Amino acid sequence: MTSGAFESRIAPGVHDADDWQTLILGIGNVLWADEGFGVRAVETLHAAYSFPGHVRVMDGGTQGIFLLPWVRSAESLLIFDAIDFGLTPGELRLIRDEDVPRFMGAKKVSMHQAGFQEVLASAALSGQYPRHLALIGVQPDTLNDYGGSLRPRVRARIPESIDLGLSVLAEWGIAAMKREQPLAAEDSTGPIAVNIRTYEEGRPVIDGRR
Repeated sequence: MTSGAFESRIAPGVHDADDWQTLILGIGNVLWADEGFGVRAVETLHAAYSFPGHVRVMDGGTQGIFLLPWVRSAESLLIFDAIDFGLTPGELRLIRDEDVPRFMGAKKVSMHQAGFQEVLASAALSGQYPRHLALIGVQPDTLNDYGGSLRPRVRARIPESIDLGLSVLAEWGIAAMKREQPLAAEDSTGPIAVNIRTYEEGRPVIDGRR
C-alpha cells in the first residue's frame, strides 16, 4: 500500500487504455520524512506535466512485489526514490540500467527497497524486463520522523530531479507537455489525504515546526 496506508495509484485519466509502454514510478513511504521523496517527486511531476497516452505515472508507495506486473509490462521504467548513497543529504544521482538493482539494495533505507529489488530480479528471471531503466535517487537527510515531511535539503532537489527525469524521458523519445495550470490535489497521483499540501497542513506544530 502506498505510504503504508493506501493502495498504489495511477495518475487519474490515464489508466483506462491498455497500450502503455513507459512507467514513471515513485516509491517510498511519505509517513517517514525523506523516505517519501520518490512519491513526492512523481506527485509534483504529474501536477506540472502531462504525457502521451503510452506513459503511466504511478505512486507505487511501498507495494514492493505487488508492482511486479507493472514492471514486467514496461518497456521503459523511470524510478524516483530516496537512496542511501553515503553522500551529503540532498545530493542527487542518476543510475542507469544494470546498476539500478545494485543501488536499490546496497544500503536499504526501508523494506520497500528490498521488495523492489526482488521485483527487478523476478522480472529479469521471467524474461520480461524493461529495455530502458533509470533511477533518480536522493540522499535522505532524516528518516526516523514518523508523520514528518521532506526536509528542506531534500525537498529543494525535487525540481532538479524532475528536470533530470524529463531529460531521461526525452532520451527515450518521450516528450512531456507543461500544463497551463498545475493539477489540483484531488487529481494527484495519490489519495488527497497524503497530497503534500494536505498532509503538511494536518501535521501538528511541534517546536515551531510541522
